[in-house]
Formats: sequence, C-alpha cells, structure tokens
Amino acid sequence: MRDLDETDLEILRLLLSNARRPYSDIADAVGLSAPAVSDRVARLRETGVINRFTLDVDRSQLRGGIQVLITLDVGDASVASIREHLLNESAVEHAFTTAEADLILYARVPDNDVAGWLADTLEDGRVDDGMDVDDAIDDLEVTLLAGADWSPDLGGTEFALSCAQCGNTVDSEGTATRVDGDLYQFCCPSCESRFVEKYDRLREGAE
Repeated sequence: MRDLDETDLEILRLLLSNARRPYSDIADAVGLSAPAVSDRVARLRETGVINRFTLDVDRSQLRGGIQVLITLDVGDASVASIREHLLNESAVEHAFTTAEADLILYARVPDNDVAGWLADTLEDGRVDDGMDVDDAIDDLEVTLLAGADWSPDLGGTEFALSCAQCGNTVDSEGTATRVDGDLYQFCCPSCESRFVEKYDRLREGAE
C-alpha cells in the first residue's frame, strides 16, 4: 500500500482553497504531471479522505436568516442521535461535540424566529431510547452572531486512516484490498483476512 504523503497533503490544501482548481495547475504546484495528480485525488476519494466536492457559498449575498450558536446540554442522552437529528435540519450548517458531551450548533434560522424554530425543531425528533429530543435536553443557550467565517486549514495534519476491521490507525505496515469494487484499509494482514472472511459469510448468507 502506497503511503499517503506530504504531496497528498499539499494537493488537499490546494483543493481546499479552490475545489475547482484544474489538475494542471495543481501539477505545476506540486511537481507532478496532471494524470499523476488525478490518480492521487482518486485515491484520496477511495480512502475516504475526500468525501465530496462542494461549494463555499457567501450566504451574506442571500436571504439566509439570522446566524446563531446554540449550545445544548444533553445530559445522559444519546449525543449522536440528537446531533444526527439536528444536522438533518436545513438551517443547521455545523455541529460540534465538546469534551463535556455538549452539542454546539451553528445555524441560520429562517424568518429570524429563533424561539419558534427551536421549538419546532426540538419537538420533532426522538433519541435512541424513544425519548423526545426536547425532553432529552437539560439546558440550552442561544448566542446571536454578528458574523461567521469558515477557513479550513490542514496545518499540523497527519493522515490517520482507520482499519476497516478493528478501527486502529493504518500505518506503513498496513494493507488495502478491494471487496466488491470498494477499497478497504487494514492495519495488518490478519485484520484483512478476518474482514474478508466475515464479508464472504455475510454474502453467502444473503444469497
């Protein structure tokens, strides 16, 4: 398995600044050919480092509602299910989980009706144990924002691919294999074998 390297990181930095940058421009910047850059981007997508290419929209040029930060104290409730429910709301653009298991949401609330939007959103979902989302939240705080900037950066970043079998970090000793056309990464050959065997058993059981 070819290691992901500093050239891959530089390609990511260039794509972060402009996801539509031509591969020929990236090739000039990193000292590769355009086809070699294309191959590296394809590998970054296969390994899950790049999930999708998207747009950075300047919402200030649109009628986008009021910007707020919402901090939710969810107590012992399922943070993951509440976060998933709230991220399905079109107004919520980012969700962060703190070390104390609080949820912090960045949202653009339509019609500037923060109280009404919160009431409708929180009463419309369930957590894992069937409890209503609004009942699972112990406390919340809303902060109105005057502005927000998003500037993703890869400074100090290292690649840390996860093993598809055990979840450990895949290093230079790792392996990769395709199963039904999808590429999977493994930290060691034994994890690869166990994964493939389990996959084959599941496939045979489905047939």
